[in-house]
Amino acid sequence: MRDSYNRFISLSLFLSPSLPAKSCICHMCGAHLNRLHSCLYCVFFACFAKKHIHEHAKSKRHNLAIDLLYGGIYCFMCQDYIYDKEMEQIAKEEQRKAWKMFVCPCKCVPGIGEKYSTWEPTKRELELLRHNPKRRRITSNCTIGLRGLINLGNTCFMNCIVQALTHTPLLRDFFLSDRHKCEMQSNSCLVCEMSQLFQEFYSGHRSPHIPFRLLHLVWTHARHLAGYEQQDAHEFLIAALDVLHRHCKDDNGKKANNPNHCNCIIDQIFTGGLQSDVTCQACHGVSTTIDPFWDISLDLPGSSTPFWPLSPGGDGSALNGESHTTGATALTDCLRRFTRPEHLGSSAKIKCSGCHSYQESTKQLTMKKLPIVACFHLKRFEHSAKLRRKITTYVSFPLELDMTPFMASSKESRMNGQYQQTVDPFNNDNKYSLFAVVNHQGTLESGHYTTFIRQHKDQWFKCDDAIITKASIKDVLDSEGYLLFYHKQFLEYE
Repeated sequence: MRDSYNRFISLSLFLSPSLPAKSCICHMCGAHLNRLHSCLYCVFFACFAKKHIHEHAKSKRHNLAIDLLYGGIYCFMCQDYIYDKEMEQIAKEEQRKAWKMFVCPCKCVPGIGEKYSTWEPTKRELELLRHNPKRRRITSNCTIGLRGLINLGNTCFMNCIVQALTHTPLLRDFFLSDRHKCEMQSNSCLVCEMSQLFQEFYSGHRSPHIPFRLLHLVWTHARHLAGYEQQDAHEFLIAALDVLHRHCKDDNGKKANNPNHCNCIIDQIFTGGLQSDVTCQACHGVSTTIDPFWDISLDLPGSSTPFWPLSPGGDGSALNGESHTTGATALTDCLRRFTRPEHLGSSAKIKCSGCHSYQESTKQLTMKKLPIVACFHLKRFEHSAKLRRKITTYVSFPLELDMTPFMASSKESRMNGQYQQTVDPFNNDNKYSLFAVVNHQGTLESGHYTTFIRQHKDQWFKCDDAIITKASIKDVLDSEGYLLFYHKQFLEYE
């Protein structure tokens, strides 16, 4: 049993399933596929699908065999796979050994040797489970996770962001699985407070929560937000992510796969890579830099910055199912403006490494790496020496967003004449779904923040401080929009 598991099964749990099976063949037909099983009484491999292992079991009366792909034990007398506690323990031990010993020569399997162990309850946890047999079921009408927040004096800017963060799927899963390991000495860790906040939100309590401790920690770590004056929700979001990022520690030790070179949960979820290409107008040499970002701030029509009319049906609008018959500005218009080439002018010449002199250039921003959660900030508040005002231009935004046209790879394909803007139903790498919208009502001097959050698929709720009400998709899409939160539809396994 141990020998079979050690030699043929353990490595298949993290390599291609066919690799260990190819190291042995069916003793009857010579095939290496067809779900090979190994007899536990003698050295004999045979196909399960062609019933060669069944013939062996019948003729030799060897009634137990092990599946070389998954490690299951098959009993030919029961005609079913069986569970044995001792065998399960052997399987776990051998699997653990394999993970420690194996080093992938081509480095194609990251994190080998540091397998994430499954949760096994302690005696204390088993006792708690016995004394609390009632389990909470999540149904389509379930309201667990919906909880109002008391306004502590112009703190709607904080409440709306907390609602968006507590309904971010991967962030919720992280905190509810108790993954944070605090290394701070005092009780000033914002991540610990967020963990407690998630427990409060998903406890099932319906009464509004009073986030006084969260407010105190925000004042402590982001002093520019201290006081009871109305603050900007976008500014609070960035400050909160920054403090959470600083207080988070890398719990799994894996190499970071984002431009910020950090593997904390905040960077895993929110960090993307923004590529900046500066092209010399003289020699056409390109200088490329990639910077991390947590959000994308987008200019709006009506601001003092020229929006530059964009032709309907250009990059992005067709893929995202948007029409311009009403003349309304769409989110993809803002993204196209953000990623278009911009002439820097004679007053902003750069020293070209190719020409070795100062030359005029163009600059273009594109997405090198997309984050799991994409946050778009519509720049509705304009501050200048002459003007302070709110821009109320309506911007339509979709429930589903395809970011493919705004990727650096798409730009390279266009330059090579290979890019075609077609809808590919099987390419889901860059597709996002809307899950939260922060809105601002009122003026620059006096206003109020609310949030629409998606609880289940197509179920939306409006969070207005302590009051939670059901909302329709139309309510969401017709809202003005200040911060838009999109979540990737499909995640790459890392």
